[in-house]
Amino acid sequence: MAEQDTRLGIWLMVATTLIFALQDALSRHLAGEYNAMMVVMIRYWFFAAFVLTLAARQAGGLRAAAKSGMPQVQALRGTLLVVEINVMVVAMVLLGLVESHAVFACYPLLVAALSGPVLGEHVGWRRWTAIGVGFVGVVIILQPSGGVFSPLAAIPLLAATMFALYGLLTRYVARTDSAATSFFYTGTVGVVAATAIGLWFWEPMVAPDWGWMGLLCLTGVAGHYTLIRCYEVAEASAVQPFAYLQLVFASTIGLVVFDETLRTNVVLGGAIVVAAGLFTLFRARKLRG
Repeated sequence: MAEQDTRLGIWLMVATTLIFALQDALSRHLAGEYNAMMVVMIRYWFFAAFVLTLAARQAGGLRAAAKSGMPQVQALRGTLLVVEINVMVVAMVLLGLVESHAVFACYPLLVAALSGPVLGEHVGWRRWTAIGVGFVGVVIILQPSGGVFSPLAAIPLLAATMFALYGLLTRYVARTDSAATSFFYTGTVGVVAATAIGLWFWEPMVAPDWGWMGLLCLTGVAGHYTLIRCYEVAEASAVQPFAYLQLVFASTIGLVVFDETLRTNVVLGGAIVVAAGLFTLFRARKLRG
């Protein structure tokens, strides 16, 4: 039964990465026409409605979901994710899906590197070696001699750093709070932060683009639903390596839909980053097991 659940979890993770890749493509399209902050704000309105609906249907309702031992840290988590999403959407507009995701793929390495100072976890020499190798891959992607290397390349790297901190804070609050509580704060604090930022950039949208916006909101809800189901039926350590498929799906969309180019250094560097990230995941799983 456990094997069957793991298989289902893997397929759900594959579906999640595909949905999130489609979400990124829609975000890039809309943010190319309208301000990225407004696009993220509207997306969060629908996401918050989904979170509140889910919390209301669980035992104890909204009051139980809102009960946290670390409300300030939860608020920081929710705000950090909103800022990260805004930064990543800007990166996808300026650099494209392929190069943005290639750089962003280093976030598991940042999680491993920062788990010591943030969570007090021990990181052995093998994982430090993998982290170092992974960042060699990032340098190859950035290609100091030309190509991607520019101040713009720092944008997806900043997004990856913020997402790593968000992940570490999620693990930190898990010491006192349930996953349902963390999800509740992600949506509720997030929508307040997204609205506080996005309202300043409101601009009218033409009717067809409201259709794309509706599809963006649906992919956001669908992606989080499949991700929740994924972690319900399988261990995170078993399915997490498949999250790298988002790089493959997003890059494919970037090449086919947005006519982006695939540079050799991006392929080579991306492969090194993914390999190093997979090693850190498997190493962490082995140490836990």
